Amino acid sequence: MQHRILFVCTGNICRSPTAEGVARALAEKQGVGHLFEFDSAGTLGYHAGEPPDPRAIAAAAKRGYDLAPLRARQVTEEDFFRFDYVLAMDRDHLKVLQKLCPPTHKNGLSLLLDYDDATPEDEVPDPYYGGPEGFDAVLTLVENATGQLIRRLAK
Repeated sequence: MQHRILFVCTGNICRSPTAEGVARALAEKQGVGHLFEFDSAGTLGYHAGEPPDPRAIAAAAKRGYDLAPLRARQVTEEDFFRFDYVLAMDRDHLKVLQKLCPPTHKNGLSLLLDYDDATPEDEVPDPYYGGPEGFDAVLTLVENATGQLIRRLAK
């Protein structure tokens, strides 16, 4: 059985493509990549077609993740039918997704950090208006949460 997972943030250029790239790489590294399909999207479409933020690409590259091929897109109603899990980076994204999601598919909605048992955080903070340390912090949160998610679902 393949698990289809969509990561969602605001513009799909920082947090959600980071989660997509990290999750894909971790699943491959663990030898379970064939069990997963990963994608990412934004609640807004103003960056549609653009690559991730250069700072996200650079921070990810330092840890061995390649985000450069990814392109931003806006979440669609079809995504709720296509993906088993639609994981929001913060509570505001989750609220938007809950409004868009057909009632029969709400079980798959949650926050990404709901899958990280070790962190007290429940939201992945937006690094867009800060410096490189924010992108590093996002990577650490995303690595921990997606690693746990993959291990849990691959069992």
